[in-house]
Amino acid sequence: MTETIDPAASASRDQAQTTAEPAGGPSPDAGTADLLRATAERAIAFRESLQDRHVGPRPGIGEEELRASLGGDLPQAGEPASAVIERLVSGMEPGLVAMAGPRYFGFVIGGSVPAALAADWLTSTWDQNLGLYLPTPAAAVVEAVAGEWLVDLFGFPPSTSVGFTTGATMATFTGLAAARHAVLRRAGWDVEANGLIGAPEVDVVLGADAHTSVFIALRMLGLGRDRAHQVASDDEGRMRPTALRETLRALGGRNRPTIVVAQAGEVNTGAWDEIGAVDRIVREERDGAWIHVDGAFGLWMLAVPTMRASLAGIERADSWTTDAHKWLNVPYDCGLVFVRDSAAHRAAMGISAAYLPPAPGQERDPFEYVPEMSRRARGIPVWAALRSLGRDGIAELVERCCAIARRMAERLAAEPGVSIVNEVLLNQVLVRFDDDDARTKAVIAAVQDDGTTWLGGTTWHGRGAMRISVSNWWTREDDADRSVEAIVRAHRALGGRAPS
Repeated sequence: MTETIDPAASASRDQAQTTAEPAGGPSPDAGTADLLRATAERAIAFRESLQDRHVGPRPGIGEEELRASLGGDLPQAGEPASAVIERLVSGMEPGLVAMAGPRYFGFVIGGSVPAALAADWLTSTWDQNLGLYLPTPAAAVVEAVAGEWLVDLFGFPPSTSVGFTTGATMATFTGLAAARHAVLRRAGWDVEANGLIGAPEVDVVLGADAHTSVFIALRMLGLGRDRAHQVASDDEGRMRPTALRETLRALGGRNRPTIVVAQAGEVNTGAWDEIGAVDRIVREERDGAWIHVDGAFGLWMLAVPTMRASLAGIERADSWTTDAHKWLNVPYDCGLVFVRDSAAHRAAMGISAAYLPPAPGQERDPFEYVPEMSRRARGIPVWAALRSLGRDGIAELVERCCAIARRMAERLAAEPGVSIVNEVLLNQVLVRFDDDDARTKAVIAAVQDDGTTWLGGTTWHGRGAMRISVSNWWTREDDADRSVEAIVRAHRALGGRAPS
């Protein structure tokens, strides 16, 4: 007798066999898909709240309150992943800052353009360790392509090498490591092999308002934080060219190993050095000197046709650093270092070991250009941001942030008792209230408590100031106006004079 086969029943049996538990019990990955979907919904809800949420932590939330939810003893037995995520979200929510939102003006922090955020989610899911080309060729190629696009966007020589680091601090460390290698090599010294003991002395020259990350890098490189020669700067933090020449001449010796650090975007005022003049003076006074440009956010001016000329001469430098998590608006973290002399770059960072297989052809091994061997594939969200914005979108983003900074400065300056300390040339605004440090500090605290916006304080050339940094792709004029109203409201509530 011939058996009649029911196709529906057969399909049902096949599906049951496919989904049945393996002999060893449930799959270790069981439930992961549901967990990720639920977590994605939480992430989306947080993202959607950024437009209107209290920007700072909820009032009254400090370390004690957060530890009550997130601390305690490490559990003896593990907890279900869904319960862990529930506890994490509920515990962190009161202390989260809407840092990625349109009214966060603290420090110089961008948000995340949608394509970069989505790509960053995929980066975590793909979980590629981007050290070598061979284990993860797709991630290595994406990073190489993103680096080539950036070199072209900034107008650097096509042969410039690129490293993707945690941030501008490690990018600066890498650029200055390449500089240290090059200037000592010219002096006949192999610093990678022999270290600094007995090496020729290296002169490091920088502006009086150089960013603190440069000094951190010098400290880690053994060049010394306090041995750097600081050149007088003007009221905006720009290194004075005449003072630079005087400093180099006072140090003497045209052939002394020398590294000069210029700046594009002072962290308080946004001002930039006259880099063309810096380059000319250094080349006239020192043979074989290395010029490094710290452009953590100011380097993005090169992406704007109307701003490029302000940094004329920057293309003649030897290395440059910036952050993609500032004006390119990719998720944290992502610094970028560019080095004209790729051989010096690889000599300073490259390593070898029997278990590390080189790329099979001429492909780029990413770990030869950064301090880390194992690291996140940071080039993926950078690639996505660049492709989603394009040249025009990047230029528009930078120009809009600068226009909003000017708008906020003009509206604040119209309020009695409020003064703008700096020339608002880029995206930074320094504000002072009643020309008094204590009043300025009190207004900053009141604005942070109010929650409409968040910004911080600083001390600029001996005077306290509120510091506004406009770097987020999401920020629009109404965000700026709401924030200005909150600042003015706090000033008046503390006794500031209202308009007559």
